[in-house]
Amino acid sequence: MNILYKSLIAVCVVGISVTSFANPPAKKLNYKFKKTISREVLENYLDRSITMQSLLIGRGNFDDNLRMIKNIGPKLIGRAVCQWGQEADIPTNLLKEKEMAAKVHAVDRDIILQACIFEIVTPQVNQLDIPDWAFKALNLPVETRKFSYDAMLYPDGKFKGQWGRGSVPDVSQNETKLFFYFLGASYLNAGIEGLHFGQVELMNKNDKNLDHYAQILALIRDYAHKHARRKMVICDSHVPSGGFVKDGKLLMDVHAFPLRIKEISDKPEEAELKVGHTDALFLRSKGGITPSGWSCEHLPYIVEFDNYGVSKQPSQPKAAGLSIWVWGYDEISWYAHQPAAYRQNWLHYAYDWVKKTDPNGHVEMPGFRQTTSPLDKKRWYYANNKSDAVPDGHGDEDTIRDIWAAAEEK
Repeated sequence: MNILYKSLIAVCVVGISVTSFANPPAKKLNYKFKKTISREVLENYLDRSITMQSLLIGRGNFDDNLRMIKNIGPKLIGRAVCQWGQEADIPTNLLKEKEMAAKVHAVDRDIILQACIFEIVTPQVNQLDIPDWAFKALNLPVETRKFSYDAMLYPDGKFKGQWGRGSVPDVSQNETKLFFYFLGASYLNAGIEGLHFGQVELMNKNDKNLDHYAQILALIRDYAHKHARRKMVICDSHVPSGGFVKDGKLLMDVHAFPLRIKEISDKPEEAELKVGHTDALFLRSKGGITPSGWSCEHLPYIVEFDNYGVSKQPSQPKAAGLSIWVWGYDEISWYAHQPAAYRQNWLHYAYDWVKKTDPNGHVEMPGFRQTTSPLDKKRWYYANNKSDAVPDGHGDEDTIRDIWAAAEEK
C-alpha cells in the first residue's frame, strides 16, 4: 500500500492528529513513596512508563538516552536491566548498572528503574559464587560453592532446553530461590526499585499454591525494606491467568502483559486492540489485597510491546505458527516496521483505547527494544530522534512526550 495513503487512513481510523506541544506545563503529580505505595502514586508511575531495554548496560547511546529521558519525562523505565541468560556477565554488569543508575537518578531522582528476573537459566550460572547472605536469608546451611544449573531445573525434565542452551527454572527448588534472591538483592543494591519476574506461570508448575513464590517475594521485599532507595520494591510479572493471588493477597504490586495486538486482515499491515483477542489481559486483571495493604477489584497493570521473534511470513496476514503474530511479526517488530505517521497515530490510539476500555490498564511506551525484522534487517527499535548519535532513531520520542503531557492536562 502507498505509504502516504496508508498514513492518511491511519489518521482517519484513529480519529486523531499528531499535535506538537511546545514544552507544555506539567502538573505537579505525586511520585512520593516509602515502604508502601498508594494506588494514586503507583498509577502516576504507570501512566509514565516506558520500555528502555538494557539501558543500564549501555544499550544505544547512553548520553542521548539521558537527553531523551529529560525530553519526555518517564517515571518508570521498564527492562532497564534485561539479563536473558549470560549469567557469567552478571558481576561485571552489576557494577555498570549501579554507575548508570546513579546517572539516571541525577536527571530525575523519582524514576523507578526496573530489572528483569526471567524464566531462563543457563549453564553459565555454574560460574557464579553464592554469597553467604543468600544462604542465611533462606535459612540454609552456608556453603562455599557456586550455583548449580541442574539443581534449578524441574526434576522431571519439564522445559529443559526450552530456550536452546537455557531452561525454565523451577521456583520450588531451593537453588532457584537462592538465585532469585541473589539477583533481587543485587539489583536493589545497584539502585534499582522495580523487578519484572517474566513468565511466572512457566516456573510454578510445582508451586500451585504459590507457597514458594510467596516465600521468595517476601524475602526480597524484606531486603528492600532495609536496603532499597525508598525502602520498597515494585514487583510485576506476565500473568496470562490474570494474576497470582494467595489467600486473598496479591503477590505482585503490578500486573503486566503484552498488548496482544490484533492484525486487521483486510487492511494490509494495520492492527488494533481488542478485548478477548487471544489471552489479552484487558478487563481480566485479578484483585485482592496488595503488598502495600490496599484492596482493589482489579490490580493496575501495564501492557507492553512484546518481542518474541518473527514468522516465516513477515508482512503476511495470518502467519502460520503462533496465534499472536501481527502480520507475521512480534509486536515491537511490527510497530517498528510501520511508517512514522502510522506509528505515531497508533500510539495515540493505543493509549486512548486502553484508558477508555479498562481504566486499570496503562500502556508502557516503546523507548527501545530488540526487534526481528528480516525485510529491513533492523535489530532494534529506538524511539530517539534521529541524529548522529542515534542514526537509526525512529523519531517517536516527541509523540510519547506529547501524549503524556496531554493526558496530564485533562
